[in-house]
Amino acid sequence: TKGVLCQNSVESPRNPEQKIIKRVIALEGDIIKTIGYKKKYVKIPHGHIWVEGDHHGHSFDSNAFGPVSLGLLHARATHILWPPQRWQKLQSMLPPERKPLQREQE
Repeated sequence: TKGVLCQNSVESPRNPEQKIIKRVIALEGDIIKTIGYKKKYVKIPHGHIWVEGDHHGHSFDSNAFGPVSLGLLHARATHILWPPQRWQKLQSMLPPERKPLQREQE
């Protein structure tokens, strides 16, 4: 559903054996201003999403490898379980500074 952005487990585009957990920042048809990607602006192609980690500049995410095919989406993360002092339910939220610049009409 457009507008519902959350933490997801994605197969790493560089190593299919590795799973990475990233926040979905943009959906297909959205235009996003990137952070250090080879293009300053990217329109997310059909069947893809844009994912980012919470630590900009120190995260292996779409700013390193570009839009991610929905086929690599593995699962939705709902809770942090380890370490125990961080147990919590993850909130679906998009940092205000990372909202897409333009969204295609449905």
